[in-house]
Amino acid sequence: PYHYVPMEWICVLFVVLYSISAALHLGQALKYKLWWMIPTATFTGLLEILGWSARLWSSRNPRLLTHYEMQIVGTIIAPTPLVAANFIILGKVITQIGSQYSCLTPKIYTIIFLCFDVVCLIVQAVGGTSTAHTASTKTNAMMVCTSSHGVNIMLGGIAAQLFAIVIYVALAAKTLLRLRYNMPFCYVDQPRILEKGQPAVSKKLQLMLFGMAFCTLCIFIRSVYRTVELANGWAGPVISTERYFDWLDGGMVTLALYTLNFFHPLEQFFILSLTLSN
Repeated sequence: PYHYVPMEWICVLFVVLYSISAALHLGQALKYKLWWMIPTATFTGLLEILGWSARLWSSRNPRLLTHYEMQIVGTIIAPTPLVAANFIILGKVITQIGSQYSCLTPKIYTIIFLCFDVVCLIVQAVGGTSTAHTASTKTNAMMVCTSSHGVNIMLGGIAAQLFAIVIYVALAAKTLLRLRYNMPFCYVDQPRILEKGQPAVSKKLQLMLFGMAFCTLCIFIRSVYRTVELANGWAGPVISTERYFDWLDGGMVTLALYTLNFFHPLEQFFILSLTLSN
């Protein structure tokens, strides 16, 4: 069903990398009591472990459909909880820098984007399940049909996620630009006053924002790849080329996960490093 046999050592590599990252995210979440990192970043790692473990098994038994179905569902929906983590982090950043620079309050921002992310997750899961069912009940000739109902559902979910990421980036950029030039949407009783030459945000916050931007870029690249892949159907040249999947799906999600490991939004970071002038 893959149109190739997954390379065993690559599957082992990704299982190990995702296992390490998921363990780190779980440990960091428990240590700093950031419980929302468990159903987001940690859950992404677990789903990727599931998907790549299935691909590993397929490398030894490529004709077994059960593992093919597992990797479809696992790798399709895995990055969605990680997108939710970025939405939550930006909401917390806005709380720290001042909601007057955002067109939405942190609470409304988080609710809207998280709800949209959950819808995308459900749509992708339904599409992945439908595709897996098709794989288990139809022949290869029928599987390559580009009008597969499950593929279209997955494609819609990923396209919607792409749209959400673009809006998220636009709103984040607008908020940071207004902070940079001190142009709030509304004025507060105690506005921030910057001394001459003082940066709008601290160096550590700049690193945190860089990490968020890189993580978002990786997920965006992966989403574009999966959109092109699914749009070409089961017999397309993109889905039939293993190295595209390894680099543009596995590689991008790995980089995104490890970015949040290194630029982790732990409570002490927000309390101590978001040193903005009052």
